[in-house]
Amino acid sequence: MRLGLIFLLLSIIVFAHGDEPDEHEEHATVWERLKIPDPMDLVYIASLVSGLAVIIALMAQHGLSEQGKKIIFIVIAVPVAVATLYLAGTTVYLNIISETGGPVHWHADYEIWTCGVSYELVDPTGWDNKVGSPVFHEHNDNRMHAEGVLHKKTDASLSRFFTETGGKLEKAELILTTNDGLKTWKNGEQCNGKPAKLQVFVYQIVNVNPSQKSNFLYKQVKLDDFTDYVLSEYANVPPGDCIIIEFDEEKNKTDKMCSTYKIAIEKGDMKEAQNGS
Repeated sequence: MRLGLIFLLLSIIVFAHGDEPDEHEEHATVWERLKIPDPMDLVYIASLVSGLAVIIALMAQHGLSEQGKKIIFIVIAVPVAVATLYLAGTTVYLNIISETGGPVHWHADYEIWTCGVSYELVDPTGWDNKVGSPVFHEHNDNRMHAEGVLHKKTDASLSRFFTETGGKLEKAELILTTNDGLKTWKNGEQCNGKPAKLQVFVYQIVNVNPSQKSNFLYKQVKLDDFTDYVLSEYANVPPGDCIIIEFDEEKNKTDKMCSTYKIAIEKGDMKEAQNGS
């Protein structure tokens, strides 16, 4: 078993480096960038094949010969074993090459405002209760969840979040998936009769030891190249970021703030750093 796993891991490394991954494939999954099959696809196929074999075995259990039983067992066991080995091998490989050196658990709260109106991401459906990918998603809580192994830290960027949730974020355009369908805003359109622009502001913790539970100092920063902004590496909010995305008249500062930051300020656990530094 160990030799099989080692062989599979070596095979994955060889195939993955056969072609250099295209870092400019914005919508590509980590497996597409590494040029190897998605392990979950193999798990689904193995489950389907094994499940069909089980059904056949149950339907013909009294009419199967010993040879037939062996064949059914092989059809059930082999796909499961191969999928399990491949899943284990790709998991180990991804941890080895990951920029984060293994799984992360980062969170950031966010709000989207256009022309003074608040908009929210589409509500999740299905048993897993999330919108996005297993690694980068939202749970109908106005919170970005980066949970798992990141191939590159930019896999937890703002643009990636909107890509994973069915929309798009560029410097001059925002596309958001909502319960009422896709909403699009572009620079040059108007808010209340005045030219509007897409802008992103981030409330960040600036004190030396933000792992403490209180007495946070924060500052508000307007991001220039906001599409490539990566979530700060904290599990709790605060000290995780509060990100405000606004489509409105151009401004240097926003008056919007995430509820988690407002509550922390009201409780006395947080205050603005003097001179914004």
